[in-house]
Amino acid sequence: MKVALIQLNPIIGDFDANGQAIIDYSHKAAELGCGLAVFPEMVLSGYPPLDMLERRSFINDHEQALAEVIVALPPIDIMFGCFEQRSEKPGKALYNSVLVARSGTIVHKTRKQLLPAYDVFDENRYFEPGPSADLYKLDGLTIGVTVCEDIWHHVIGEYRIEPVAALFEQARKQNLSIDCLINVSASPFHRGKNSIRSRIFSNLCKQYQTPLLFVNQVGGQDSLLFDGQSQALNDKGEVIARARCFEQDLVIVDTDIWQGKIHQDGSLSEVEAVHDALIMGIRDYAGKCGFSSAVLGLSGGVDSAVTAALAVRALGADKVYGVALPSPYSSPDSLEDAKQLAQQCGCHFMVLPIADLFEGYRTVLSESFLGLDEDVTEQNIQARIRGNLLMALSNKFGHLLLTTGNKSEMAVGYCTLYGDMSGGLAVISDVPKQLVYELAHHINIEREIIPQRTLTKAPTAELRPDQRDQDDLPPYELLDQILELYLEEGYGREEIIKQGYQYDIVNDVVRRIRMNEYKRKQAPMGLKVTSKAFGFGRRLPNVQNYQG
Repeated sequence: MKVALIQLNPIIGDFDANGQAIIDYSHKAAELGCGLAVFPEMVLSGYPPLDMLERRSFINDHEQALAEVIVALPPIDIMFGCFEQRSEKPGKALYNSVLVARSGTIVHKTRKQLLPAYDVFDENRYFEPGPSADLYKLDGLTIGVTVCEDIWHHVIGEYRIEPVAALFEQARKQNLSIDCLINVSASPFHRGKNSIRSRIFSNLCKQYQTPLLFVNQVGGQDSLLFDGQSQALNDKGEVIARARCFEQDLVIVDTDIWQGKIHQDGSLSEVEAVHDALIMGIRDYAGKCGFSSAVLGLSGGVDSAVTAALAVRALGADKVYGVALPSPYSSPDSLEDAKQLAQQCGCHFMVLPIADLFEGYRTVLSESFLGLDEDVTEQNIQARIRGNLLMALSNKFGHLLLTTGNKSEMAVGYCTLYGDMSGGLAVISDVPKQLVYELAHHINIEREIIPQRTLTKAPTAELRPDQRDQDDLPPYELLDQILELYLEEGYGREEIIKQGYQYDIVNDVVRRIRMNEYKRKQAPMGLKVTSKAFGFGRRLPNVQNYQG
């Protein structure tokens, strides 16, 4: 039998478009001779719908769409994720389910048993854990169906049940042999995720000596980026079919001989994967929110250069508007680099000097600030002037304003509220500074887009004479190491110091992270590319005084 693994890019709540995509791809699979087509988790509603699931109208419209999709499918088995209502009490009102439709009838149901409640996941807020799943049978095959987290139980280590083991125990009691496992997922991307997945899948296949079919959502949804990479593995844990990364795709597996096609190999480097993920994230966030163009400030620095280059690749050069906003402290080199970047990217470019506006602020505040030295206040005024001008361009022309701050800056508060933090999407806010440079070199791999001087000059905000980032911060290569240990690995201050990092530096970095939580709460949404991003998956109080 031929099985189509179909990864779609749904829009949450667009039942018409999502349903039509399921119908269209199902007919395509039938035309290609497939007996089964498999779609991602909650593909009809899009994932994750969050508190949309608490709206009665959303649930009712989903039910109507589900009924319409089922009767429009071709006469092959179609497996897809959705949610189901449950009437039993007590418990939640919904299941996260996978259904199989055959000739207008639902012939199989699997309900998700393991509901993740960590990082960006909050599924036990909405769903009731499902019961142990029944085996699904088709064309002489006995198949164990699982939903996303149900095959991660031994990795997470906090679940009391093992859905995969339960399927094999059920098969044993029925004197059956499971011919393959299917996992229907909406599994978000972060750097390093593919290697984790590969290890889990391979070990699972080897443990049970059973092939695995994995179908994953693709596309950007708010801060989450879904990479797709739907794949099939044989009973030895070897990949025999794989769909493309970061785009919709259909890949066919022949279960008679356990062979398929590799549409894209799994050799993407971490930098390549982050690069492609961010491009998809910009394109989907803009497109799904109704924006067709973007504007951003171009400082001549590497952060704005990388953001601009990514935006051009996502939206097209004619849809990206770069703006240089030189202050009295901006160097001629920076303006030249910004202009050169725009020329080499092919995007629009304009210059809006802010010196006169800055002087106006100084004049208005001169009496209030009489006798006081200039400090970070005046630096922030410059950033806020720039933010106001960029927001004006966004409002007037309908551009999506992209902010350009990186994760290292966001972590320690090296950014200005209502200034450089103003915008609609924070493209690289989860990209550490060192990774920004790696992205820049990758962008330049075929031809120079980001000027060489941008890559070699010392990072600076240019908000006071001769300013350099390292006047206020540790070197970025050191800062990023500490941030990764503290934010992503979860090490405490003392644990980091014991690893050989300087006491004063670690204390200062941790203090800055703690003191700037309020800023990050007011930042625009960022695209998640690390295992622990600022935003929805990191929930800390603003008011706290824990020093660890």
